[in-house]
Amino acid sequence: MNKKIVITASFFGLLAVVFGAFGAHALKELITVEAKQTFETGVRYQMYHAILLLFVGSTTYIQQKTKNVLYYLIVLGIILFSGSIYGLATNLLTTFDFKTIGFITPIGGMLLILAWGVMIANFLKIESKNDNQ
Repeated sequence: MNKKIVITASFFGLLAVVFGAFGAHALKELITVEAKQTFETGVRYQMYHAILLLFVGSTTYIQQKTKNVLYYLIVLGIILFSGSIYGLATNLLTTFDFKTIGFITPIGGMLLILAWGVMIANFLKIESKNDNQ
């Protein structure tokens, strides 16, 4: 599972760089400044969580069962949050009205928040020799 996590993290990181470049160059003249800022938010959160997945996949401080939960929360969160933001920011360029599925953006955000909460809970369970003081 750790290999799957770091490969997925690397893939999401690669896509974040590609989407960032696409947003900065290809979309420059096609969408409003506000829409471009929205698009950049999706890229930024995708990259943050790609880096988080790299950490999750490579650390020994998180139990494997928890890593599995985090993996699915983060992957779904990125897809729903950043994916919907990309659609909403480029809505005027497509025939599909992404505003009709805009409700999935906060669901994706909640999944990302939940992933951080699960990770905090995991860390709170760790007993350290120095923590017994």
